[in-house]
Amino acid sequence: MGRLVALLLLFGIALAQSRLELVPAQSEARYRVREQLAGVNFPSDAVGVSKQVQGVVRLDRNGRALEGSRFTMDLSALTSDQTRRDNYLRRNTLNTAQYPLAEFLPKEVRGLSFPLPASGKAPVQIVGDLKIRDVTRSVTWEGEVELRGDTAVLQARTRFTFRDFGLTQPRVLSVLSVDETIRLEVSFTFRVLER
Repeated sequence: MGRLVALLLLFGIALAQSRLELVPAQSEARYRVREQLAGVNFPSDAVGVSKQVQGVVRLDRNGRALEGSRFTMDLSALTSDQTRRDNYLRRNTLNTAQYPLAEFLPKEVRGLSFPLPASGKAPVQIVGDLKIRDVTRSVTWEGEVELRGDTAVLQARTRFTFRDFGLTQPRVLSVLSVDETIRLEVSFTFRVLER
């Protein structure tokens, strides 16, 4: 009988989960791509931001993402400091009329302890599948989570090339060169619904 109770307790602990829901009004995703503009003597970063993000993550006690964990970013809402760049990316590089969303399905979060503590910071790695247009690739995000009571703030980044997702590198007269690497960053605020 004691063995059965121990097994049931162990099973209950294994089923316990943490659930965090994104707060869109306090979250954003960004891209950074190094470019060299015509008539400018030094390279700079093109930065586009989308505040149209949604998502939820459910994690078991080993940091594995459970069914229903998913994040989306509206690519058609990306804006930078140049409207022409934004329109070009939407039409030519991302084809947002056909593929408006980027999707990330997390598989595992490394670096957190469970149940989640009420406060503190922790370096994390988030492994999962990123889908842009019709191409899905495994990516790893590097970052930090800060827990503040019922709130968790994530700052994380990953990188990949245009070629990785079958994207056409921008080529226009006003831009002498565009680096092949895209750096993707997120600043996400979550409500902690379950620890």
